[in-house]
Amino acid sequence: MFSRRTFLRIGTLAASVGIGARPVGKAGNPEDKELPSSIADLKSLHDQAKPITREERIARQEKARQLMQANKLDAMLLAEGTSLNYFSGVRWWGGERLFAMVLPAKGAPFYVCPAFEEGRAREQLAKAPAGEEADIRTWQEDESPYLRLAQGLKDHGITTGRLGVEETMKFVFSEGIASAAPQASMVSATPITAGCRMVKSDHEIELMRLAAKVTLAAYEATYRAVKEEMTQQQIEDLVAAAHGKLGFSGGADVQVGEFTAFPHGSVTPQV
Repeated sequence: MFSRRTFLRIGTLAASVGIGARPVGKAGNPEDKELPSSIADLKSLHDQAKPITREERIARQEKARQLMQANKLDAMLLAEGTSLNYFSGVRWWGGERLFAMVLPAKGAPFYVCPAFEEGRAREQLAKAPAGEEADIRTWQEDESPYLRLAQGLKDHGITTGRLGVEETMKFVFSEGIASAAPQASMVSATPITAGCRMVKSDHEIELMRLAAKVTLAAYEATYRAVKEEMTQQQIEDLVAAAHGKLGFSGGADVQVGEFTAFPHGSVTPQV
């Protein structure tokens, strides 16, 4: 008898729900006609996800400025990652070329961007607080992005003082900026980023609750669809399909039996 207790014992599920992302299609998932009824019958909740607005990001930037002044920082430096998205709405990941947002304690932010990526940057920044008027400083392949950033700081009256570096910025980036702006001190921006991000607004809490609702609904539908002799990959596919039916991207790492002791799973087929 395959019980709920057995299902919970077979492995660990770690899922991520993309609230605010566009609805996912069925690519890579079984067609609806092949899905178990518990998943096929799910209804999209995507319309319940209200995106973070431009005005909310303006408020986030203003709070960051207040925290910078309280912590005696002259500017905050953000490269790709979740904090960049939090403050600007820009989704930018990976790469060896610097894309950065610089938020002065006083004044509007500016951005440093590879020249060939300017179109992509402007497309995203059109919905950011600065809109189409965003200050983007581009650099060519034979130019230094760090000197471009240092010049932007100088244009904002910042040649000395304290620059807060977001904790996940690559060392090669922070080192390059420090060399280009040697009169400034590089310090942690965590009091600013954490000071903003740790305190959730009502809207953010609403989105988090929706994320939890989607995750639990996807797991419940998957539980009802699991059968004996299924492999971990088949169960993972069901979880992804359930999230897709609910209108979001999401997945899970499923491990069975002895493989639950592997922190990051195993590719060994499991049933």
